[in-house]
Amino acid sequence: MTDATLPTDEGADAAVAARDIAEVPAVEVITTAAVHLMSAAAVKCGLAPDTAEAKGADLTDLDEARRLITALAGLVVAAAPEIGNQHARALRDGLRSLQLAFREASPYPDAPGEGPGEALTGPVS
Repeated sequence: MTDATLPTDEGADAAVAARDIAEVPAVEVITTAAVHLMSAAAVKCGLAPDTAEAKGADLTDLDEARRLITALAGLVVAAAPEIGNQHARALRDGLRSLQLAFREASPYPDAPGEGPGEALTGPVS
């Protein structure tokens, strides 16, 4: 046998991971991805809690927040029909909160309809 045909722990781990993910419903994968985007966007909007090491506001990066919120808007808009109203409503609420937090954190707020993700969701107020 060559090295290429020997089973490896890495290959076995990948097979186990594939079986595990196969058991997860699509709605859970989608909502988990959305929550990760929301969490990252919240930190980049300066909403992270203060710690002994840093203030949450010190982690603000509005350029990155804009990208994350726009990606989240795309996911929420595209996935809403697939995940059902109950899940979509919660994601839309979180998205709206982030869009408003971005507007509040920005020293120069975008015009209505020009904020992150608003091309996909419509103006947020």
